[in-house]
Amino acid sequence: MSAPTSSIQAGQTVTASSAKRERIRYGWAYLFILPQLLFFIVFTIYPIIMSYVYAFFDWSGFGPLTNFVGWDNVKKLLKDDQFWNAFRNSLIFMSAKTVILMPATLIMALILNQAAFKGKVFYRTLYFLPVVTTTSIVGIIMKFIFGNDKALVNELLIRIGILSEPVPWLGQADTAMIVLILIGSWKFFGMMMVYWLAGLQSLPGDVYEAAKVDGASYWQTFRSITLPLLTPVAAVILLLTVVNSMHVFDLVKTLTNGGPFFATETVDLYIYNYAFSTSGFPQIGYASAAGIVFGLTIFIITLLLGWLAKRAKDGNDAKNANAHSAKGGIGSV
Repeated sequence: MSAPTSSIQAGQTVTASSAKRERIRYGWAYLFILPQLLFFIVFTIYPIIMSYVYAFFDWSGFGPLTNFVGWDNVKKLLKDDQFWNAFRNSLIFMSAKTVILMPATLIMALILNQAAFKGKVFYRTLYFLPVVTTTSIVGIIMKFIFGNDKALVNELLIRIGILSEPVPWLGQADTAMIVLILIGSWKFFGMMMVYWLAGLQSLPGDVYEAAKVDGASYWQTFRSITLPLLTPVAAVILLLTVVNSMHVFDLVKTLTNGGPFFATETVDLYIYNYAFSTSGFPQIGYASAAGIVFGLTIFIITLLLGWLAKRAKDGNDAKNANAHSAKGGIGSV
């Protein structure tokens, strides 16, 4: 009886020792995560929670929260024409950027996904470089390129004969928004292209081999195989593009600062101007209300696009299941 008892005790000792080492390992892991968690709570979670509190006060950011105004900030915001102008500009920027990028980046991804294309790694890196460049730096540089009569774009277009006189690209409402949209699209082009490439490279190769054997052309393969299989990926890319395009503060601030005459002011900049106003006392409560309304709008859009992505995925899964069942039925016959 002593031998089995000793074996059991030894096994229990090993198990307890392993459990202790596991607890120590997890303890060290949580210890290293703790500083990042504290920063996240202090600089992200706490401000988000407090913004909902500030929205119900007329508060400048100085002194105690004493002037409770309830829903007055929200009512004032919804009656402010300047807010709706900024909201409209945000939607215009988001819509135009999405319309430009969705097809353009798909075409570029299809080109770079070709096995016979030479130098594709170089071009992928080249298109991705703007993504890793700081947006505020991009805005400052582009302001020198488009910002005045003697800027690079005007000089170049005049020399090659396209323009006869300089164009104030950032001084006119229409051209300023166009320039903002084009630069924003260029900045995010590489990221969307990588998303498409990831989707293309995840597609099953045997389907394309079967289509090639059947004599399908490239256009027929693209229309009947690639696009249907890419539908769930396209829905996710659309969601990411829309959410990203609604936040354009750093580019607008450094490139146009909302001008001319608020023609390019977006909701991000609108909130910033009220929260950190230099022309008077900041209105933290009012800015918080604007941020909450804008955040809820983005949340609703995200839910709708997320539902669209899920529906596209479910539809694609159903098609694949039907195709497999049909193939199995043919095989059994």
